[in-house]
Amino acid sequence: MTDVETLAAAEAESSHKSVVEDGKNIHNIYCERCSSLILLPQKAMLHTDTEFFLPYMKKKSEVPSPGDGETISEFWLIDDMFQFENVGFSNTVDGVKYLICADCEIGPIGWHKLDKKAFYIALSRVKNKP
Repeated sequence: MTDVETLAAAEAESSHKSVVEDGKNIHNIYCERCSSLILLPQKAMLHTDTEFFLPYMKKKSEVPSPGDGETISEFWLIDDMFQFENVGFSNTVDGVKYLICADCEIGPIGWHKLDKKAFYIALSRVKNKP
């Protein structure tokens, strides 16, 4: 890791110190819509080195327009799908599976690229609370 990457990681962790300790989540992570439990404490690492375009969260019945989304750069990184308490996976779209809340089916809350053993949950699309 370069000095710039180390500094950026330290800044990201300090700006998230209310939800991060030693780089990991310190609270439960819940769906922001239905409050279903997604991850337990200490199961995810703060990850700010990747930008990814996620479609806006819509109800299953809503039809999104192409390009209807946002680029996100703050994620919880999980390296094992069995760490999740409650998450669903979409069909594969261009080598990516989108992650949704398995209870309310709202999403995407994150993504998983099939060629990597990494699952990303957007900090802005979930709640962190004890």
